[in-house]
Amino acid sequence: MAEEGDGPEAGDKTEAATPKRLQRAREEGQVALSREVVGWAGLAAGTLATMLVLPTLGFDLMRAMRGALESAHGLGMADAALALFWKGGLVVAPIAVAVMLGAAAATLVQTGGLVSAKSMVPRLSKVSPWAGLKRLVGPEALMEFLRTLVKLGIVGAALWHVGSDLSALQAALHQPAAALPQAAGAVAMRLMLAALAAFAGVALLDLFWVRFRFARQMRMSRQDLRDEAKESDGDPMLKARRKQMRQAQGRRRMMAAVPNAAVVITNPTHYAVALAYGGGEAAPKVVAKGVDAMAARIRDAATKAGVPLVANPPLARALWRLEVDAEIPAEHYQAVAEIIAYVWRQNGAAARHA
Repeated sequence: MAEEGDGPEAGDKTEAATPKRLQRAREEGQVALSREVVGWAGLAAGTLATMLVLPTLGFDLMRAMRGALESAHGLGMADAALALFWKGGLVVAPIAVAVMLGAAAATLVQTGGLVSAKSMVPRLSKVSPWAGLKRLVGPEALMEFLRTLVKLGIVGAALWHVGSDLSALQAALHQPAAALPQAAGAVAMRLMLAALAAFAGVALLDLFWVRFRFARQMRMSRQDLRDEAKESDGDPMLKARRKQMRQAQGRRRMMAAVPNAAVVITNPTHYAVALAYGGGEAAPKVVAKGVDAMAARIRDAATKAGVPLVANPPLARALWRLEVDAEIPAEHYQAVAEIIAYVWRQNGAAARHA
């Protein structure tokens, strides 16, 4: 299911694929899939099914063939052929189903259960004569040819090693005729197991190769990484602009809350923290805070609105660390309560003298 070829621009793709890139490729039906593993799984399932069903169903088939031959003079050619066809189908069907199930299971295990029809959608690049010629004579075709030769060599060597020992068949020639099918079946099973073992080695090597090649195909360039970061996190310039807008809105909201504050605690020049307390809240809360220029704006707004300014550098620095709209912590209750009580007494005295 992986795309063939690495593309002409693969030279600058030096970075490993990100999870998002791999997920996007998966959604498009591109995964690392070894066809050799699929073939081996089908062969293994077929071999297992053969070992299970052939002794019983094969005997039934042989008996049916013998019956058809013995009564050939009384049966029509079509009837005899149909009967043998159904008997043969009963033998072949379980093996064929096992092969299909084994191949399907190997495919689903490799793809993680992915079932996608996107790779089956016709593409102009696939039907292009020039692209087809490049696939036939290009490096991929050469690599596939070499892989086929290696596979045939390994499997052929295994079959030759097992098939060169025909002592079992030679011994069966000196036994009754009924022993010959059993001996032939045993030799055939040895050949199948040898081919299966050799094919397993080929499939394992191909699996490593396919995964390595897929990882190389999925590599990304540094520009790809930057583009993906922009898609995931947004354009850095836009993010900075949105952050500035949020900060500006926060400053306007703080300045609007200063005239309604109960007191502004200052450093007295570097820090300014405006506290609001109406008496109904559990504790006073910070409604505005700032340092340097922002602190000066808070002090000016408080002076114009008649909000008292109280200099307490340690308390101002401690409260400045709190978030806006956060209530003051318990360790500052006493100090803040004394300041607010002092402000209320001053306001009460000013009201009596007015």
